[in-house]
Amino acid sequence: MTTTKFQLALDRFSIEEALKIAQKAADEVDWLEIGTSLVKEFGMASVRAFRQAFPDKVLLADTKTIDNAIYEAKIAYDAGADIITVMGCGPEVTIELVAEEARKRKKSYMIDLLNTTPDCQQKLRDAFPDAVFCLHTSKDVQEHGQAAAAEDISWQGRRLAVAGGIKKETIGAIAARLAPEVYIIGGAITKQEDPRAAAKALRSLIK
Repeated sequence: MTTTKFQLALDRFSIEEALKIAQKAADEVDWLEIGTSLVKEFGMASVRAFRQAFPDKVLLADTKTIDNAIYEAKIAYDAGADIITVMGCGPEVTIELVAEEARKRKKSYMIDLLNTTPDCQQKLRDAFPDAVFCLHTSKDVQEHGQAAAAEDISWQGRRLAVAGGIKKETIGAIAARLAPEVYIIGGAITKQEDPRAAAKALRSLIK
């Protein structure tokens, strides 16, 4: 049986702020995500800082790689990431190169399905059986747009993550409909006065 995991998404903070929040919530989350904003603003220094602070925690660097795969994978894994992200809407060769680098290092990779069609998702599902697949509602869509109606494919036998606006009002429906392995949660934990208690409360809603 697959163990449910919480991935704490840390975005739009300084490295120091992100580390403080992560320290508060660490006992109740399984993976720590060094968010795209941290990667873009502070580079691999953000990943190295998290590896130093959390030597035994699973770290995901949300690189959102869409080109230059080998270079981006190498610098993120060398900095201490256990998992990196690659965009499913990008060239297939890019995903293949990230997958090869991950396998070579005995690391993991996550395919972000943002802006992909069901047909594309099915092809990726079949081509990359060892990936973690992330069904992702983007920040811009959450705040300024409208999510497309979901046309589900079967994710049985694959590792599935869900990201984008997960909170106490929605997590139960997500659990019932998709039963993902990984729940990627940002503001519903990071914006709360007690991040640890918030994570614990959210976890209780999917049991």
